[in-house]
Amino acid sequence: MTDKPNILVVGAGIIGASIAWHLLRHGARVTVIDAGDPGGIATRNSWAWINASWGNPEPYFRLRVHAMEEWRRLERELPTVRVAWTGSLNWELSADRLEAFAAQHAAWGYDVRCVDRPHAARIEPNLADPPCLAVHAPREGAVEPLDVARQLLSAARGRGATLVAGRIARSLDVRAGRIGGVDTDGGRLSADMVVVAAGAGAAELVATAGLALPVSAPPAVLAATKPLPRLLNGLIMTPELQLRQAGDGRLVAAASVEAAVDLLPAIKALFRPNVTMDLDFHVAGRRPIPNDRLPLVGRAVGLDGLYVAVSHSGITLAPAVGSMVAEEIVAGRRHLLIKPFGLERLQQ
Repeated sequence: MTDKPNILVVGAGIIGASIAWHLLRHGARVTVIDAGDPGGIATRNSWAWINASWGNPEPYFRLRVHAMEEWRRLERELPTVRVAWTGSLNWELSADRLEAFAAQHAAWGYDVRCVDRPHAARIEPNLADPPCLAVHAPREGAVEPLDVARQLLSAARGRGATLVAGRIARSLDVRAGRIGGVDTDGGRLSADMVVVAAGAGAAELVATAGLALPVSAPPAVLAATKPLPRLLNGLIMTPELQLRQAGDGRLVAAASVEAAVDLLPAIKALFRPNVTMDLDFHVAGRRPIPNDRLPLVGRAVGLDGLYVAVSHSGITLAPAVGSMVAEEIVAGRRHLLIKPFGLERLQQ
């Protein structure tokens, strides 16, 4: 590579946008392409919870905690980025699993504790039936993900990045075991390094170079009400759905496809009977999830010039992955926290 490497980022969701922004800060030349509008598909349909909560092995937990701090760093660097650090209240698990989750994560140093019904009612006073037991994580938060992705892309363009929307990446250009660019529906784009951050579309694209990427894309439903007076102080997770209130007053819910049939009644049932609400929109999206549910972030093995960044927790990880990928590509330093999540494990 030259002193200013020419990097092509495929995917303009929040991961691709963060990688582009951080690459520019490291002095690279950057082009971002996306088949659709800037902001990506999975990003705009994400519930956008920033957390290091249950279900993760300790190395992944440590990465997510670091990523939460990286969101605070990003807020300082880009004043237009704002995270709602509201905390969360979680009672989607059984009582024994909630207690085990809180005990394990507290031992790891996470700010989390079990709370009883009176405490839960103080945290969320508008709930009709507060849970008997819940886990409270006061340092978690959420963002408006499409806005943040577009802000990152705008900041990257302000530093000289090229953004090409509506350009379909059809295949990777492989020559003598090296990726030299991407063949698109508008012609070939050359690069010193191609970073595939295309979410659910990443597996199909890298397969054109003979690399099998174990990523699935199960469906989920995101819905929002029309704006309402303030009903929630933070994020809540129930056995049926996840719910937060956006800055404009909309209640934003995420649920499985099965639970989506009665989603609006389920939201209404959480609050006192005098609360009326109407649905604004609902959409079924697909979430890119590596089969072992852990991030796939690293150089392709046996294919020079190719880097892959795919993760289900794209919102939480975005600023950390962007910074780590840029440092590795430009400076050759791989961060210790991302080391366990490279593509080498695909060969094991």
